[in-house]
Formats: sequence, C-alpha cells, structure tokens
Amino acid sequence: MAEISPKQIIEVSLEAVDRFKGNVTELEAAIGALVVGKRVGWKVLYLIHDKKTLKKYEGHLGLNLREVLPEVGPKASKSLAWMGLMKITDFWKAVKGEIAGIRTPMIGKG
Repeated sequence: MAEISPKQIIEVSLEAVDRFKGNVTELEAAIGALVVGKRVGWKVLYLIHDKKTLKKYEGHLGLNLREVLPEVGPKASKSLAWMGLMKITDFWKAVKGEIAGIRTPMIGKG
C-alpha cells in the first residue's frame, strides 16, 4: 500500500472500530498513532513506542505502519527523540534502547 491519505485514515479507523473487540483504549491509541504518524513518520513512532505495541496497533488497524506512513514526516522535528537521534547515526540501536536518553514520547514546538 502506498502512503495513506487523510481520507484513507478515516476509512481505516472507522473499519477498525466496526470490527474491533477488546479494550477500546487500545484502539483509540492505535488510531492516534496512525494520525500522529502521518505527520511525524514511522521512525518517530518507533522512538515513542516499543515494537510490540506498534505490532498490536497494526493488528487493530489491519495495516503495516511502515508501509503506509512516511519514513520521516514533515513534523518529525517536533519529536525530542527524533532531534536527539539526529546527533547519532544508528536508528535501530536507539529503537532497541541501546542508546540511553533518546527514546521519549515528548514533542516540542518544532
């Protein structure tokens, strides 16, 4: 699937609500991650959430975030984690927590 459009985000979200069973707060978080990820990119999501959580969100939404979101979105610079990562070069080490002080869900004005 190509990068998801805003209209497709709404369609995916509504379809996910229609078929969802379980803790609705997880579905809300998954939809929120999709919307935020559209602006910041999937790499920032991987700095905010662990891989297991993102896999769960993908299951709720029925899609692969890395396939439908930009790698780096236009608002990635709002992410403090992303800005910290810009000082180093190994994205996947940061995702795995092997580089201290990078992973954070905080965003700024960017």
